[in-house]
Amino acid sequence: MKKTVQFFRSMRFGILLLALIALLSVAGTAIPQGREVAWYAQTYQRFHGVILALRLHDVFHSWYFQMLLILLGLNLTLCSLVRIRKLSRAKKAGREVLLRLPAEFVLNEKQHAAIQNGLRAMRCREEACGDSLLYSKNAFGRYGSFVTHLSILLVIVFGAMALYMPKTVDRACLPGESVTMDDGTRIAVRSFRIENEEGRLDFTSELTVTLPDGRESGLREIKVNHPLSFSPWKIYQQTYGTAGAVTVQNLETGMADTFTLTDLVFLSLDGVNGLWYEAVYPDLIRDPSGNVTLITNTAGSYPNPVYQVQTASDGVYTPILAFPGEELQVGTLKFRFEDPVEYPGLRIKYTPGFINALLCGAFLMLTAGFYITFFCQPVQVRLDRDGCAVGGPKPEGMRIRIREWTEETG
Repeated sequence: MKKTVQFFRSMRFGILLLALIALLSVAGTAIPQGREVAWYAQTYQRFHGVILALRLHDVFHSWYFQMLLILLGLNLTLCSLVRIRKLSRAKKAGREVLLRLPAEFVLNEKQHAAIQNGLRAMRCREEACGDSLLYSKNAFGRYGSFVTHLSILLVIVFGAMALYMPKTVDRACLPGESVTMDDGTRIAVRSFRIENEEGRLDFTSELTVTLPDGRESGLREIKVNHPLSFSPWKIYQQTYGTAGAVTVQNLETGMADTFTLTDLVFLSLDGVNGLWYEAVYPDLIRDPSGNVTLITNTAGSYPNPVYQVQTASDGVYTPILAFPGEELQVGTLKFRFEDPVEYPGLRIKYTPGFINALLCGAFLMLTAGFYITFFCQPVQVRLDRDGCAVGGPKPEGMRIRIREWTEETG
């Protein structure tokens, strides 16, 4: 049992865990995460089977990555417990060692007084022990490594919270409309484009976020890999789509309305006569015989959009292919086909604010731990009738000071 505990708290085991976590993190950064299986099959044609089998497409949520984090947390916890136990004994042991050290400097009265005044000017802690005076500086420095280990553990814990606690939802939103989250936050999409003015794929949305307390993000632009961060929300440009747009006019009343359509729908007044909207396609191909083949996908905007619809009139259904600008009349309804509307698919991520605060606090603690470890080394000095002795992990700096004080007083 003792050997098992020693293995789990060993530095070698900790370094191995850190190396594996770093390797998997690099893989998770290089391979886009959370895409559909078909995307990996198309993008990584030779290696998609390995990627999916090893869950490298969702590596940060894989069981083995979580297990490595747990083992690293265990390693750091055991190291911290052992280290704090040793530190509790080190203070008394260091005092006893200092009392046994031979005098390094033989001092006269002036030198003795100069060193004593110098140590007091440095605000060293003074303690009488028999005929000797003990001075200590940066006693808390011995806790630097403990603080560093503990802060790394907290970074892992709070980092895991930041990774696994956020809630993520995917929402499609048409330009000019908005989605409302469970807490009342409203995300409004002002515009979206698939291509820029030069015809290059762009996938850019302009949107605003309004929090329940009324705070607004202002008009912000998001692109692929350039999300919007506002308070606890982070919004990504995840996917896109193209919706049909049909203007329906009632010829009897003259009233008209435009409908943006993403699913199969029946536009009718009486539920019998009207227009069945089925889909809008990027383009079509006609062969020499006049047969039509609809193109079902495209990498960018629709170059020549085609509406696939059916008219329903007194139980008679007629399939029709229509283009933007064309009109159809069924009974007292006139249907005009408009240019399709491009819309974004947003990935919306909510991270509780306290998690980021805890994570920042852990990083500050880690910085403090490094500073204490490297720049606040504990040092001890013993003054008595025999002379002066210096102790501590790195006493060279104090020895130089004492040598300077003795030389100044002769």
